[in-house]
Amino acid sequence: MNSNDYTIRPERKEEYREVENLVRESFWNVYRPGCSEHYVIHVLREDPAFVKELDFVMEKNGKLIGQNIFMKTIIEADDGRAIDVLTMGPIGITPELKRQGYGKAILDYSLEKATEMGFGAVLFEGNIGFYGHSGFEYASKFGIRYHDLPEDADASFFLCKELIPGYLDGITGVYQTPKGYYVEDVDVEEFDKNFPPKEKLKLPGQIFE
Repeated sequence: MNSNDYTIRPERKEEYREVENLVRESFWNVYRPGCSEHYVIHVLREDPAFVKELDFVMEKNGKLIGQNIFMKTIIEADDGRAIDVLTMGPIGITPELKRQGYGKAILDYSLEKATEMGFGAVLFEGNIGFYGHSGFEYASKFGIRYHDLPEDADASFFLCKELIPGYLDGITGVYQTPKGYYVEDVDVEEFDKNFPPKEKLKLPGQIFE
């Protein structure tokens, strides 16, 4: 992969269904039998917290191969303040091009644009093995806790990157996932009928049933 064989640009409205199908292909049977992420992105685009300026797709040879989106949310600080931050995703790459550097490319590009817009930090759930290469660290290092998670629970999935160095200095508190990420299985099933049939498989490594 080199930077000359792809372009990253804003998503267009007429591409919504194509992007949803891309997300569906990217996440199918990864974290659960089937997936819900294509419906999540469908819902989030209409959410007031959705950042339209940070809604990106990646294109290669005229075909969409990747995407990423951001949402505004807050940290409920222990001192009573609400600290504005971003969360991210779903972020996906078409299955046949995964692990070739495209995911990191659209991630780094979109983080750069978020920084240019003046956002202070991004917190979300992900794998440190991948996202650590783009500067993410465990959120616990910053004193930020994941909502509804018991104190002794494993929080290694919860990651943070400061876009403005020192933005979270002196802040401890609880991160809140935007409500739009919580979707009902029955709604996912109904939405999925708009796409070509795919077999749901229970596979090793899935974290949801």
